[in-house]
Amino acid sequence: MALVGKKFPNITVDAISEMGDNLRINVLEEATKNNKKVLVFWYPKDFTFVCPTELHAFQAALPEFEKRNTMVIGASCDTNEVHFAWLNTPKNNGGIEGVTYPLLADTTRNLSKALDILDAEEVYDEESGDILLDGSNVTFRATYLIDETGKIFHESVNDMPLGRNVNEYLRLIDAYTHVQTKGEVCPANWEEGKEAMNADRLSTAAYLSQN
Repeated sequence: MALVGKKFPNITVDAISEMGDNLRINVLEEATKNNKKVLVFWYPKDFTFVCPTELHAFQAALPEFEKRNTMVIGASCDTNEVHFAWLNTPKNNGGIEGVTYPLLADTTRNLSKALDILDAEEVYDEESGDILLDGSNVTFRATYLIDETGKIFHESVNDMPLGRNVNEYLRLIDAYTHVQTKGEVCPANWEEGKEAMNADRLSTAAYLSQN
C-alpha cells in the first residue's frame, strides 16, 4: 500500500538516544512541531551485517541532513536494551558506536504494521486451526521522507540484502525543497544547481531539446 502523499502514521514508539536515555517518539509530531523534514529508515536487526554499514553511512551524512533542516531517525523492532548494547559496541567489532541520532524500538510492531513493511504473512494451520506467522517478522529496509506538514513525499523498500544509497535521499530532499520554494518540477537525474522545469508541455519540450 503506497503511502506517498499521505500523513505519516500518528503512532508514538519507544526509542533510545545515543546516551541510553529511554524516549517516546512520534515521527509525525517531530516533523510538524519542529517544522522539520524527517528521514526515517528501517533496518531488519541489530548486530547483523548490512545494517551497521547503513547506520554509519547515515551518521557520516548527518551534517548534510542537518543543513537541510532534516532529522534522521533509525528504526527496527529490537528493544532499547539491544539498541544500547549495539551503540556501545565498537565499529571495528561490527557495532554502531558513534551513531548519534535516535533509534526507534518498535517492539510492539504497531508502527511497522501500519507501514506494512514486516516480512510476515499470516497462514492458517489446518491441523491446529491456528493462525501462524510465516516469515522473519522483522522489517525490510524501508525509508520514508516526511515534510514539515507530516506528509510522506518519498517511500522506498529494499529487500534485506540490499543496502541503501544515502546520497540519493539528500538529492530527493533537495529536489522536494526546490519544488516547495521555486514551484518548479525536477526532471530525471536532477541535482541541486541544475535546471528545473515548469509543469507544462512547452517547458518539457524546451528541456528535452537542450538535454
